[in-house]
Amino acid sequence: MRRGREADGSPREYPRRVRSALIVNPRASRVTELGTAEVARILEVDDVLRTERRGHATELARSLDDAERIYVFAGDGGFNEVLNGAPAGVVLGFVPGGGTSVLPRALGLPREPLAAARQLASRGRTRRISLGRANGRRFGFSAGIGLDAELIRRMDARGRDQSGKRPGDIVFAWTAVQAVAAHRAHFEPALEIAGHGGAAFALVANADPYSYVGALPLRLPRGARFEGGLDLLAPRLLRARDLAGAVRYLLTGRTRIPLVTLRDQDRIEIHCLRPMPLQVDGEDLGDVTEVVLEADREAVDVLV
Repeated sequence: MRRGREADGSPREYPRRVRSALIVNPRASRVTELGTAEVARILEVDDVLRTERRGHATELARSLDDAERIYVFAGDGGFNEVLNGAPAGVVLGFVPGGGTSVLPRALGLPREPLAAARQLASRGRTRRISLGRANGRRFGFSAGIGLDAELIRRMDARGRDQSGKRPGDIVFAWTAVQAVAAHRAHFEPALEIAGHGGAAFALVANADPYSYVGALPLRLPRGARFEGGLDLLAPRLLRARDLAGAVRYLLTGRTRIPLVTLRDQDRIEIHCLRPMPLQVDGEDLGDVTEVVLEADREAVDVLV
């Protein structure tokens, strides 16, 4: 009889060792009971654990201290929670269950959940990747201070529909327009990047792309690698007349907008001139005045 721990710390008994487990967020946009059963069958997991609240996936991952593999069928928030709770040495596999699911797609997995599960099961290949940390919180692909974190907060405020699903890409695009309009498309320097001066907001990437809108990858900044340190892109200021240049950067990687760009960094320190929103992997971490971003190199093995 193997003994593990429940999320609340109480004993949990298994008749045999749990070699692999599947953590599922049943409220994620593309997760269904039928899909969960099929993903579990394809991956041949020993146990299926369902989250019940925010932060629960972190607790569940910590409770699997003797597992060899932990699969996650969720959105990027669920992936992030598992990254922050997974025991050292465990191999992780991410099945896209969210509306965007940036992390598995950036790792080269299909967007369709069953196709991604089949790839994880059939290939069995692992890739050792680096992670980022923002004030100690791990992230897989991105962290942002300012505008993009505000956009995520606005999307969260829209809530979910009756089935628990988040709004789609059209609502996201409209929310982005509203966020820019709320500032009258004018962003003055609002933070200081230690050693590099002021900027209006900051985007920090551990992977390329930074995110997706539908099938369109948002490459902000370009060239960030899972195997490297952290990359930063921060406009010194952004005005209405610069919006065309911002679109040009999205399409070509070139712009005349004055930018702070950093590559392959182990540590980035940011001081905000006023409290500003912080996000990691699409999760709102509240307002901050100081952010320390660190690269956690070769942090975890993931299935690809």
